[in-house]
Amino acid sequence: MKLGLLSSILEEYNYEEVIDLASELGYKSVELACWPHGEGTRRYAGTSHIDVDNLTDEKVEKILSYASEKIVEIHALGYYPNPLDPDAGVSGAAVLHIRKLIKASALLGVNRISTFIGKDKNKSIDENFKNFEKVWPEIISYAEELKVQVGIENCPMYFTEDEWPGGFNLASSPFIWRKMFEIIPSPYFGLSYDPSHLHLQRMDYIQPLYDFKDRIFHIHLKDISVDEKLINEHGIFTHPLNYMNPRIPGRGGIDWKRFIDVLKDTGYSNCACLEIEDKDYEENEETVIKALRECYNYISPMM
Repeated sequence: MKLGLLSSILEEYNYEEVIDLASELGYKSVELACWPHGEGTRRYAGTSHIDVDNLTDEKVEKILSYASEKIVEIHALGYYPNPLDPDAGVSGAAVLHIRKLIKASALLGVNRISTFIGKDKNKSIDENFKNFEKVWPEIISYAEELKVQVGIENCPMYFTEDEWPGGFNLASSPFIWRKMFEIIPSPYFGLSYDPSHLHLQRMDYIQPLYDFKDRIFHIHLKDISVDEKLINEHGIFTHPLNYMNPRIPGRGGIDWKRFIDVLKDTGYSNCACLEIEDKDYEENEETVIKALRECYNYISPMM
């Protein structure tokens, strides 16, 4: 298992600078954010460290040789849109770019992407699954053809007022995952697993590591703090930012030693990438690097 970082937080860095920083801090892998240029409509969106629209053989060689020189593995390409958006233009553009990531991942020999299923927040789960069956089988068929794993992050995407209460990502619970994999049983269709999203929902984030061990392609390391006093004040039916905050590992409710021990027990041997969404460390470049350094020092001894 290699400790890595998700590059979204390094919005102002270019590809080489991301790899340089990861190497300097001791990280052995990266998930590279690959959004379409200019599509930054929410926090942590819009960052692009590889231009998948203009990827030539020469650029592939340059990208891979640079990472190899720094002894940093590119473990996944990441892009988190809403492919089931009710606006056909939005969903269509998302699906098209996901396909571009799949092709780029194959060209780079990474063979793995991380993304969202998407969701129409105003429709039921059953209605969303009908749309899922129209959109996703073709995507996974394309990924299977190119031998690229598609990992779906389990974030519910219902944190802000515009996302709440239905959320923008269907794949938020084991019940949903089982149904997804029943509809699309391809071995190239799996999870990018983030325990913080289950902890937010007061769910067991350990048992799924066993239950879905063959479907977990990628790991996000992000913590979350849930304030019981604020829950008592606002209730659980308000949007979660009224009572929770994303944190770097060690500042929230996740038992990271147990989590990583169970990952080892299940035989997980891919990369686990730190995801920073902790506002206490987002003031400037210096505080972001401080977060990356503190997280490396906290997590690496466990791995």
